Amino acid sequence: MHPPVTRVEWSDPRAVALRTAMDAEMTERYAGRHDDDPDFPAKAARAFGVAADDVVATVLMEEAGSAVAHLAVRRLGDRLEVKKVFVSPEARGRGLSRVLLSEAERIARENGAGSLVLQTGDRQPDAVALYESVGYRRIPIYEPYREIHNSLCFEKRLG
Repeated sequence: MHPPVTRVEWSDPRAVALRTAMDAEMTERYAGRHDDDPDFPAKAARAFGVAADDVVATVLMEEAGSAVAHLAVRRLGDRLEVKKVFVSPEARGRGLSRVLLSEAERIARENGAGSLVLQTGDRQPDAVALYESVGYRRIPIYEPYREIHNSLCFEKRLG
């Protein structure tokens, strides 16, 4: 049995803590990846920044009083985009990210979207495998990620 999904504000301290943990993990995973691009920090700030006003929903899953999983859905132009999918290491391997992605689809439908898009990177084969296993298909790199050449972008059409 999976823990319930709870919608929270983007600024919820539990959500902030999980995003901070995700950022630390991604910093480690991508260490050295962009050392040849002195402009990468500015490009990353433009590409990966999320404005709270654009967030349609932020969801958490908690176990034993601790937040263990996070996902957000934001407006990106006329699209809805999945952002910040993260499951804490101790909670991985139990299907929580699949539950989160299902909730993202519910949110998209509630907002009249016919599809969801997302971006990940070339050092996240686990994420790529997950997205493909639940029906996401590769698409060309879209804004704001075009400057991030190791981006892998996906879309899932919702039936």
